[in-house]
Amino acid sequence: MDTSQNATGGSGGNGVLVPQANDTAGATMVDDPKQNLNEVINSIQKTLGLIHQLYLTVSSFNDASQLPLLQRLNALVIELDNMAKLSEKCNIQVPMEVFNLIDDGKNPDEFTRDVINSCIAKNQITKGKTDTFKSLRKHLLEELEQTFPDEVESYREIRAASAAETKRLAQAQSILQNGDVKVKPEP
Repeated sequence: MDTSQNATGGSGGNGVLVPQANDTAGATMVDDPKQNLNEVINSIQKTLGLIHQLYLTVSSFNDASQLPLLQRLNALVIELDNMAKLSEKCNIQVPMEVFNLIDDGKNPDEFTRDVINSCIAKNQITKGKTDTFKSLRKHLLEELEQTFPDEVESYREIRAASAAETKRLAQAQSILQNGDVKVKPEP
């Protein structure tokens, strides 16, 4: 093999030149998910434009429009191939419910709205259960205090001491009350 071929590309074995990877291009290219998604979106928009042009060409077809029709079909095939290649870089998972809504002719934003409303409803149910247990605990302590005042007082002292110890340990370990750990800045 000739050294001039090495500079531009290698032989693919079947007489086709295969371009060799350029190290500087590989180092500068970064797979940015947002950039990949934007490229797919641009490809989809371009495909929609080509489909619209194809529709216009087909709807007013005559013998003179055969060449533009073939050119637009070829451009559509190339862009669909490009879209398929670009989509391989994107990892987006769409729930089947969204596709079902689209198939039914509905707006996919309905799915988002339904999910949010479902989360709000579940949150309300959980909050109701929490409030009920707090109320039950308070009621039980009141009843126990009337029947066993000394034991309830001992219980409250033990509980206060335990809460103070937990708080002291949390502060010593730099743990926030919500369970997160404080990160100390590097000097």
